[in-house]
Amino acid sequence: MNNTIKPFKKILIANRGEIACRVIKTCNNIGIETVAIYSDADQEAVHVKLADESKPLGGLTPAESYLNIDKIIEIALETNSEAIHPGYGFLSENIEFAKACVENNIIFIGPSTEAIEKMGDKVTAIQTAMKAGVPCLPGTYAPVTYAKAKKVCEEIGYPVMVKASAGGGGIGIRKVDSAEDLEESFKQAQSLAESNFGNSKLYVEKYMTNGSHVEVQVLADLHGNAIHLFERDCSVQRRNQKIIEETPCTKLSQQKREELWNSAIDLVKHINYTNAGTVEFLVDEESNFYFLEMNTRLQVEHPVTEMTTGLDIVDLQIRIASGEELSIVQDDIKQTGHSIEARIYPEDPKTFLPTIGKISSLKLPTKKNIRIDASIFEGYEVSPYYEPMLGKFIAWGRNRKECISNFIKYLQSTEIIGITHNIPLIIEILQSEGFENHEFSTNFLTDVFPYENNNTSDEEIVAAITIALNEIFGSKSNSHNTNNWKMQGRVSQMNQSSFGGLGW
Repeated sequence: MNNTIKPFKKILIANRGEIACRVIKTCNNIGIETVAIYSDADQEAVHVKLADESKPLGGLTPAESYLNIDKIIEIALETNSEAIHPGYGFLSENIEFAKACVENNIIFIGPSTEAIEKMGDKVTAIQTAMKAGVPCLPGTYAPVTYAKAKKVCEEIGYPVMVKASAGGGGIGIRKVDSAEDLEESFKQAQSLAESNFGNSKLYVEKYMTNGSHVEVQVLADLHGNAIHLFERDCSVQRRNQKIIEETPCTKLSQQKREELWNSAIDLVKHINYTNAGTVEFLVDEESNFYFLEMNTRLQVEHPVTEMTTGLDIVDLQIRIASGEELSIVQDDIKQTGHSIEARIYPEDPKTFLPTIGKISSLKLPTKKNIRIDASIFEGYEVSPYYEPMLGKFIAWGRNRKECISNFIKYLQSTEIIGITHNIPLIIEILQSEGFENHEFSTNFLTDVFPYENNNTSDEEIVAAITIALNEIFGSKSNSHNTNNWKMQGRVSQMNQSSFGGLGW
């Protein structure tokens, strides 16, 4: 790729935190001017300081700020930004935002509105995948009533997954083990889907016992060229949300890996997809794979792919959006070594309940083969309004064993004081026999770590957070008290994201 050519003069980054910083870094490398946007809560954020220009959105909540389409478009026009990079989360897969960009002659750095719409609804996505010849799990393949769901479940057999047709991030998903549990689980999933996405439609899918979550990174340009950047294993999850990702997937044979890549490319070509995207699959114990969904944006876990291919996916995104033809073909892309990423959250490593606080001391040593994507600093305070991920730590090694060793040593040398975080859990996972021996599925934390095996509902967790925050901030705070809005923001954010991260 020719980094001397500037595809755009100026890009607005419609996001915050580490991903905004990540996009700014690539833009700086290319020589593209950047515009940051920020809420009232983010006035001192790192991405605000790194950008060439910074413009206030106003407001505190996501709805008032980073989800405010009209205001973002207004700022883009005001600053003469030629394109907008949405990052991940927030508006990155929002069809109305993509349309607003098109209507205002602003390049949306992502796929077409048609592709977003087709893949945004999980039922439509499954139907499309089937037409493309991509294997899919037994299920309804269409929204169903409770009566229809009951009949289908009897036909395909329990356990099943009841899933929201819209949205992501593990919200509106319920595993159902028996007919006796179906009605209550259906109601719960329906309620969460309606409250979070404004869409109560559900579908039913056969539950895969001991399945692995494996995804393929794809890129396609506006000239009909499509490539993959291999696969990632994202099976280590809590509450249906990824916390550790790695590449390559060492559970699969080379033949199966190639079949997986080819299926992803078949779907990309079938829908005339452009820009970066990720096709996600469930893989059973016999290495049979089935389409899960497609994410039509940059993934949180893209750094592991960059670490093993040497490619800058954000750079490629920008160039594709500008109309450039891909400068690489499939045979040019080689994967070297092994990479693992961990998402670092401010949460109790045993209960996964979110924590609050301010970082009083921070030590993140610079080490060879370790990459840190974060926007934290000493004095950083966890925001009550936004996805609370502190950052992503990524390790590389010549092979998986070396990568794990490098990662453990690095994590043990870090210091984040002032808030409770999940680094102890990450170390425990990396050191576990199951992880070392590739013997893990999406049930890994439940099977190996007893404290993950609980039946606590989302509603119960929200209630626990409310009580805890009341104890910290004072239950008698009035509506204008700063501490009160922090509490309400945290509870709201947790309820919205189901403790997972807005579909990331």
